[in-house]
Amino acid sequence: MKDIFYCPEESNFYSNCLENFVLRNRQNFKYIVEFGSGDGSPVICSLLRNKFAGLIHGFELNTDAWKAANLTIDEYSLTDKYIIDNSSLFESNQSQSECLVSNPPYLPAPDEDIYMPLLFGGTDGAAITNKLLTLGYENVLVLVSSYSNPISTIEQAKANGYSVNKFTVLPIEFGYYSSEPKVKNHIEEMRSKKTAFYSGDYYFLAGVLFTKQEESNVDLSKELSQVLTGI
Repeated sequence: MKDIFYCPEESNFYSNCLENFVLRNRQNFKYIVEFGSGDGSPVICSLLRNKFAGLIHGFELNTDAWKAANLTIDEYSLTDKYIIDNSSLFESNQSQSECLVSNPPYLPAPDEDIYMPLLFGGTDGAAITNKLLTLGYENVLVLVSSYSNPISTIEQAKANGYSVNKFTVLPIEFGYYSSEPKVKNHIEEMRSKKTAFYSGDYYFLAGVLFTKQEESNVDLSKELSQVLTGI
């Protein structure tokens, strides 16, 4: 499983966020774009549990994960609801949709020479997440890690006209990828600079729906910041 991201707890959390914040959204999105589909299991599980009449268009660079995802999509006859390209969203010409969803790479490290390079999120872990917030989608659902400079992500969202629409948080234990010595040591250094927040072997993972709104009745950014940094 080293060639394909594997963390059932995180995947289940992402799947639940997809269901509660996107698939059951009153806006009834018809076309959703996904960055970094992995083996597709979170979306597939969500589609099997919900009535969704639209299309989710995923992008995944890992060829092994892409192949595994398509086998499962075929097995469950979901080809009319979920398609995945073995390419980068950043280099695509896909039509703009109302909603972008992603469990983006968020591992911080000095460089991408880690167990799984495609999980590298830049030196502070937030680079890819923050880039997704510059693409102009009206709604963006992302998972945000408390050890990956979360304040920069909240500030990036605000700078691009987003407010926090909804969020939910899961305390999660450092796993196989984040416990790699090179990664864990880097995260410890970030904590000393107050750009990473965690307690013992646990950190917070937040599922956040950012929405572009001209007038926001409630912006939960401050509450989210407090949760992610107040471990």
